[in-house]
Amino acid sequence: MSTQKITTGNPVLRVPPATPAAAAAYFGASLAFHADVSDVAAALGSGAEAGFVVLDSRSTASWDQGHVPGAVHLPTALIAEGAARLLDPAVPVVTYCWGPGCNGATRAALALAELGYQVKEMLGGFEYWVREGFAYETSEGPERRTADPLTAPAHDAACGC
Repeated sequence: MSTQKITTGNPVLRVPPATPAAAAAYFGASLAFHADVSDVAAALGSGAEAGFVVLDSRSTASWDQGHVPGAVHLPTALIAEGAARLLDPAVPVVTYCWGPGCNGATRAALALAELGYQVKEMLGGFEYWVREGFAYETSEGPERRTADPLTAPAHDAACGC
């Protein structure tokens, strides 16, 4: 990374951007560790085998409040004792927790990686699953909310990213 300081008053460029090679390495690595809600939903809804399992690392009360359909429930504190019973080590795991303000999915991903699982974290967590308008399950049954126009394109259009 460049250490040259830009002396302008521009706060964005006070520390210069990384070199293109460093940026490519960083962003490529980030994609190896993260998946977004829309991509997870698309893979699960495609009708084909997703090739991964989704793991909800929250408490039972949180799980009952709402969770991704088909997800495995395994609170972070129970991963060491329960992962081998619930997860196939040959199948990648995508963890989630409440949302961007919670690092529970990160802690769950770390615990799984330390046990030898391939793992990614679902960015946005359950909050963005719901905000983007995807169906979810509660202890009362299935639910779905209208997508928040600030988080998802209107009318089921692809965002283009």
